[in-house]
Amino acid sequence: MVAIKRPNENGGGELFMPDRANPIYPVLSVDADLDPSAPWAGTAWDRAPALAVDCFRPESSPHRPRTRVKLMRDGQALWGFFDVQDRYVRCRHTRFQAPVYKDSCVEFFVQPHPDSGYFNFEFNCGGALLASYITDATRTAEGFQAYRQLTPEEGQRIGVWPSMPPVVDPEIAAPRTWKLVFRVPFDLLAQYAGPLRVDEGATWRANFFKCGDETSHPHWAAWCPVDALNFHLPRCFGYLRFV
Repeated sequence: MVAIKRPNENGGGELFMPDRANPIYPVLSVDADLDPSAPWAGTAWDRAPALAVDCFRPESSPHRPRTRVKLMRDGQALWGFFDVQDRYVRCRHTRFQAPVYKDSCVEFFVQPHPDSGYFNFEFNCGGALLASYITDATRTAEGFQAYRQLTPEEGQRIGVWPSMPPVVDPEIAAPRTWKLVFRVPFDLLAQYAGPLRVDEGATWRANFFKCGDETSHPHWAAWCPVDALNFHLPRCFGYLRFV
């Protein structure tokens, strides 16, 4: 695997440029909780490299939002920070487990064990969350062949800090940068996936996405390219390496 780091022209660490055939993102450790209100640059987040969600499906409109992500971990949880330079921003869904992918949306899919299920954490720009643990992603009329949606109580344990208001309607066509920070407790993941390795050297699988199915300019982008218009393809996930 060849990984290249180059200076990030907008500050805030380096841009992580993986070998697309075998992408591995290094998840750094911090000693204390991160501040969810901290900016992208000039804070503890500077230690984390940024990855780009820039593999767009051909079914997308010409809109190509610039989406970057950083991950870090503390002793209790995995933290993520999405930074999106967008247009045609729309957000109508406000309830937990609503179809937030129809709005301006970012997503984090993670598989702690290679031979078991994965989690989908989908956030619209206003902070509404859709989350499940999926063990068989075969599509059915009800969603998937085998999956469990997180309960409202479990959903409340996931920290979500968006920069946009809960509702953006009508759509904002002008350029707009928005951010979203999330925190997922390790013990919540373990309730579904079983005991987790979270120390240095642990390797999980994951992917990151940007979409907006029912915006005026729909688009579907991934960190690791998907070979169909479907984000629920664990075979296409990359890797997280805890360092």
